[in-house]
Order: sequence, then structure tokens, then C-alpha cells
Amino acid sequence: MESQQNNPLHGKRIEQLLKELVDYYGWEHLGHKIQIGCFRNNPSIGSSLRFLRRTNWAKSEVEALYIEMHRKIHASN
Repeated sequence: MESQQNNPLHGKRIEQLLKELVDYYGWEHLGHKIQIGCFRNNPSIGSSLRFLRRTNWAKSEVEALYIEMHRKIHASN
């Protein structure tokens, strides 16, 4: 269990990751960072979650961006 202590993804659902990314970046900037149609055209949490749950490469990109965001936030503290 200790190996998960420093893992920012541990215990987080994709919905929580997405909400935090949207709060931090906003939909427009998020759509530029990860070029997914559901982030660019009428974005919503619901449509994005449906896509991410079916598309592993997109989910991996969201997780990687979340880790990057998490490191930026904690580096400035």
C-alpha cells in the first residue's frame, strides 16, 4: 500500500480527475492540451466520461495530464 502513497491517481475515479482538470484548465484549454472532440464541441462531463470510459488511449492522456497538473500544483506549494 505504501507504493500508492505518492500516486496522485490512487483512489480517484476518472470523473473526479476530469472535474479537477476542467476546474484547473477550463474546457477550451483542456481541448487544446488533449485534442478530443468531446472536449472541444459542446463539452460536458457526461459526454466526456462516456467517451473516456470506452477509449483507453484518451483515458491515459487524461491521467497523464492530471499527474502533470498535480505536480505543478504541489511544486508551487
